[in-house]
Amino acid sequence: MNIELFREYCLSKRGVEETLPFDEDTLVYKVMGKMFALTSFSEPDRCNLKCNPDYALYLRADYTAVTPGYHMNKTHWNTIIFNQDLPDKLILELINHSYDLVVSGLTKKLKNELLNL
Repeated sequence: MNIELFREYCLSKRGVEETLPFDEDTLVYKVMGKMFALTSFSEPDRCNLKCNPDYALYLRADYTAVTPGYHMNKTHWNTIIFNQDLPDKLILELINHSYDLVVSGLTKKLKNELLNL
């Protein structure tokens, strides 16, 4: 996995925008205004993804590439380090998982807007 593949995959999802709300280094991916993924230019070998808390614990136990989310709520976010023991296919699935978690928490109005994009 690399930052370009990560960016392209995140941006390919419905309703996603790439923003720089914190600084000029941290790329934030939002669906309907809600964050689901982050990465940075200065550390392009990692990302933060939202995760179900029980699944997050499982991933952290099984993969050294998965740690509690750096500068994030450690219960709901993981930091994923690319090109270690986590296959790229699983990273893509974790992006989907993060996106789906955020979409499931959207209001009915925002979900309808998302479907109509």
